[in-house]
Amino acid sequence: MTTYSVTRAIAAPAQTIWDLLTDADSYPSWNQSVLGIEGQISDGEKIKLTSIVNPDRQFKLNVTDVDAPNSMVWWDGMPLGLFKGVRTFKLTPGDGGTEFSMEEVYSGLMAPMITKSIPDMTESFELFADGLKAEAEKRAG
Repeated sequence: MTTYSVTRAIAAPAQTIWDLLTDADSYPSWNQSVLGIEGQISDGEKIKLTSIVNPDRQFKLNVTDVDAPNSMVWWDGMPLGLFKGVRTFKLTPGDGGTEFSMEEVYSGLMAPMITKSIPDMTESFELFADGLKAEAEKRAG
């Protein structure tokens, strides 16, 4: 299993961060790792994401397990569980702000073979979290 994760302390309410995470149209303005998202980011919907990691490919993702403003999951995979990528977003309110965490896990019988062709997502995750932090803190004023 291959996993990427990032965590940031953000000096903003969870709802402010949630509003950014679920506003597909605003992603390119604050998120340097995402070139664009088509569709609505809400429970049961499908979105198409274009990322700097592979700008020539649109990732078709299912949005599930939405518990606003606490958590949600984006995932895609192959039939029979041969390969699955699951990205989980979590917002945990605390003193003076919110802890944001994002984790992506690749699993399945074909994961060892497929993950060899997936670029290292560390920089993309850092860009995502840093952009979210900056924009949320700006909006929280």
